Parts: sequence; structure tokens; C-alpha cells
Amino acid sequence: MLEIALIYLAAALFSVTIAKRVGLGSVLGYLIAGMLIGPYLLGLVGDQTDVMHFAEFGVVMMLFLVGLELQPSRLWKLRHSILGLGGLQVSITTMIIFSVCLFVFELPWQSALAIGLMLALSSTAIVLQTLSEKGWIQQEAGQNSFSVLLFQDIAVIPILALLPLLAFTDFPTTTAHNNLTASLPAYLQVAVSITVIIGIILAGKYISAPLFRYIADTRLRELFTVFALFLVISIAFIMQSIGLSPALGTFLAGVVLAESEFRHELEADIEPFKGLLLGLFFITVGASINFPLLFEQLALVLMLVIGLITIKASVLFMLAKLFKMQTKQKWLFALALAQGGEFAFVLLSLTNSLHILSPEQGEMTTLVVAISMLMAPLLLIFYDKVLNKQDTTALADFDKPTDIEATQHVIIAGYGRFGQIVGRLLSAQGYHISVLDHSPSQIEVLRRFGNKVFYGDAARQDLLEASGAKNARMLVIAVDNADKIIEIATLARKHYPHLKIVARAVDRRHAYELIRIGVSHFKRETFDSALNLGVDALTLLGHSQADSERAGQLFSKHDNESLTLLADLWGDDHSYGVAVKQRSEDLRQVLAKDKQQQDKLNTCHGEDC
Repeated sequence: MLEIALIYLAAALFSVTIAKRVGLGSVLGYLIAGMLIGPYLLGLVGDQTDVMHFAEFGVVMMLFLVGLELQPSRLWKLRHSILGLGGLQVSITTMIIFSVCLFVFELPWQSALAIGLMLALSSTAIVLQTLSEKGWIQQEAGQNSFSVLLFQDIAVIPILALLPLLAFTDFPTTTAHNNLTASLPAYLQVAVSITVIIGIILAGKYISAPLFRYIADTRLRELFTVFALFLVISIAFIMQSIGLSPALGTFLAGVVLAESEFRHELEADIEPFKGLLLGLFFITVGASINFPLLFEQLALVLMLVIGLITIKASVLFMLAKLFKMQTKQKWLFALALAQGGEFAFVLLSLTNSLHILSPEQGEMTTLVVAISMLMAPLLLIFYDKVLNKQDTTALADFDKPTDIEATQHVIIAGYGRFGQIVGRLLSAQGYHISVLDHSPSQIEVLRRFGNKVFYGDAARQDLLEASGAKNARMLVIAVDNADKIIEIATLARKHYPHLKIVARAVDRRHAYELIRIGVSHFKRETFDSALNLGVDALTLLGHSQADSERAGQLFSKHDNESLTLLADLWGDDHSYGVAVKQRSEDLRQVLAKDKQQQDKLNTCHGEDC
């Protein structure tokens, strides 16, 4: 058992790390890990049935967390896109795939409908993660994609309830054995189910809050975690005992607790367990991918994958036009959701147990979904490199150096929230600024409000020089990418040494890099705001305003000195660690000594000391 656990963990560490590095995401990393250790490649693990049953509990936890996110106010705000876009996408895609399976592949209608419902769903994990990483989640397509995914997540619940009705045979005997209501008449089974569901809702609404408060009063964090797990597992067990989906019960409990004051604590406690079990679930799915079948039916599998992506992308693009999205956003919306999703694997395990699909049909569906998910990052890379680039050609004229207005005062590279504050201050003091920004969407917004900005990458020497780098007095680097900041600063230091450079530092490590290339004037993004909040905290704790501000000034001075001293040691873990500990102790002594001096002055105030 320990050997199997070691294999799973090692495969996950290796594959997920590499997948994240190359931009494929953690879900695909887990799938690849499963493929590698599965019986069809390296053969490090065998039958995954027992592990799969355990890992499926990660899906139960995921649906509980989905329920926790469904606050009524948020649902109401997104109601049109959730019900309109999401409802139409699932319905139309299901019907098209159902028709193809029924009339082209001549499957029984029950099998065709089950496949249609499964393949209509997209990957919540891949899509949301990729859109967030690319900064697209706040765009029109990103918000609409979130709404569709939310509807799909909710739709899983009725789909789970519907699938048993499509079964060609009765429930497996193990399920019937565990079902305490199996021997009851049908009407009593329905009555028991409704009673249990109502009981879960009422308990979540009226009983859970006092229990949570009582446990919170113990101030034992691990006890709260134990109760959160007990809550999810007990609800899942109760639902399973009466023959209903465990996921349905936990989802309902999550929805009921969405308005609870302890919602965030529940999310924080359940999330790590959900992540681990879901990772295990995806590994078992990857290990179950039948590679001999893939190579034997390669042409058919590729045709089905391309067909699935084409059908889903076409439906999504049509809905984007119907809901009047912008052209670029239509393509992003269509390509982002064109793949299969992780919930298809959950539904597949149920359809296999209910014999709705034959083993061969189940393996083929697993192949199609997994390969379409592997294609998802490639589709978004295609959008980013080709479609998004083509859509921004209207801004290409501003790349010409002759079109950029030069300045003899200040060049600002990057005009987002950070750069705008600096620019407004300098402009108000009479300085002429020349602004370069490499984000087309940001430029579009800025120009809409009357700002004069130019489309260009300040890391290109010709564009930086066109902005006035030879004669300007200062360069402000305010872009939101750490590597790009270093690239621009290095270029400016090399070719325009007279330029005073002030830069935005993303974090402490980034500040070390700036120091090493000779940039001494920078501000860390959160340092000043955090320090000001700390000063306010001291004041609220009873310190005088003067003492609080002096402590903040001493802290700031000491920390800035530490940056310079520690920059040379960054990279040498041992020396750096020793120096950090020493500087921390020095800071403690400096603040303690200042406090003693101030206490002495306050005591001697008005007296001859």
C-alpha cells in the first residue's frame, strides 16, 4: 500500500510540476501522471477500481464547494447569462450530440442521451485557471464563460439523478444492499428522499450555525476542520444510504451554507482535501485510458475529438453572436469551452455501473474527453497568438516610431492602475509625459476616457527611443510583469545611462533583481500600503500617533537598508537565511531601544532628567 501511495505522489509531483511550467494546468498534469503509471504504459499500478471509489469523494467535496459559492445575490446578478447562455449551451449541445450518436452511430437512445449530457459539459478547472492566468476572466468572454460553467456545475446534479432512469438494468446489488429504503414501496422511497432533503436544508439553515459557533469558541482550528469533514461525509453517507447521489446532498448543503458567516472557514478547511482527492481522481482516470484502443482506433478517436470540439465551438460561437458579444470575445468564449470536462469522468463511472454504456463505449468516451482536455490549452494558445493578434491590427499604426510623441521630461512604460497614479501626479506638476503600453485592451479603455497613450513595448529600443529616451530625464517602469520590468530596465541602463529610472517592484525577490542591475529607486507594490496599515494598527492598539509613525519610519528605513544588504546574498540559501535572521533581530532591537528612549522621555517630560 505504501508503495502504491509513493508511486501516485511521485507521478503527481513530476507531471503536475512540468504541466504547470509549460502552461497545461494541474488537471492535465494529473491526467498525464495517470497515463504514465497506468497499466498501458509503465505498468506501475494495476486495476484502479478501488482507488477510483475513494477518489470520487473529491468530486463530492467539489460540489459542496460549488454550492458554497452560489450565494443568492451573486446568482441574481448573473441570472441572464447563467440561465440564458448556460441553459442554451447545455441543451443545444446535448441535442446535437444525441442526434449524432442516435442517427450516425446508431446507439440506443439511452446511451446517446447519456453521452450527449456528458460531452455537453466543459472543464471548470482548466477554463477558470487558464482565463485567470491570462487575465481574461474579467473580460466579457471570461465572465460569460464563468456563468456557463456555473450552470454546467449545477446541471450535474439533475444529470446524476436522471442517469439511473436510463439504465438498462437495475442498480448493482452492492448499491441495493447499501440502500436502506430498497425494500420499501416506491412511494415511500420518494417520501423518505424528500424528507431527508428537507431535513438537510433545515439543519443547514437552523442547526449548523450554533454548532459552528460552539466549535469556533474552542479556538481549536483542527476541531473546526474535523467538523467540516464530518459534515460533508455524514451528508454523503445519509444520501447514499437512501439510494440518492452523495454529491446531490453535499451540493444542497453547500447552497444552504452559502450565506453562513462560517462559509470562508469551511472553504479553507475543505479545499486542501478536495484538491488532493480530485488529483487522485484524475490520476485514476489517466491510468484507465486504453492506449491499445487509442492506437488501434486512432483515426476514429481523432475524428471524434475534432467533431466534439467543432460542435461545441460552433454552438458557443452562435450563442455569442445571439448575446451580442464583441468579435474577439466571441472567439475566446467559443474556444475556451470547446473541450470535454472533468464531470464527464464522474458521470462515466456511474454510467458504467448502470450499464448504460458498454465497456468499449465507456473507454472510447474517456479517450475523447481526455484528449479534448489535452487540446484545451492549445486552443487558447491559438487564440492568443493568432486570433487575438489579428484582432488588434487596428493598433499596429501606433507601433511606428514616427507616430509616437517624444518627451523631454518623463516616459511611463505601463499605464495601468500603478502607472496612472504616477502619471496623474507628474502631469499635475506640469511635467510632460509620453506613455507606452503593450496591452491593446488597456489602451482601448484609456483612449475611451481621453488619455493619450501609445501602443508599444518599451522593451523595444526603437519605441523607447521614439518616446524620447535620448533626451528625457526619467523613465517610470510601471508594467505589471516582473520579467518585462527587468527587461526594460536592463535596456534603459545599457543604452540610456543618463535616464533616472524609477520602477515598480512586484515583490521582495523582484526588488533584489532590480538592485542587481543598478535600479535603486523602486517601490514594492504592497509595502507602503501594508506599512501604513501597520501604523494605523499600532494607533488603534493605544500607541500615540507620533510613536506609531516613528515606529513605521524606523521599520521602513531598516527594511530598505536590508534590501540592499541582502540583495548580494540572494541565491545563497545558507548565507541569506543567516543574514535574514540577523536583520530581523537587529530590527527588534532597534524598535525596542527606540521605545525605551521614548518611554524615558515621556517619564521625564517637564522634569530635570
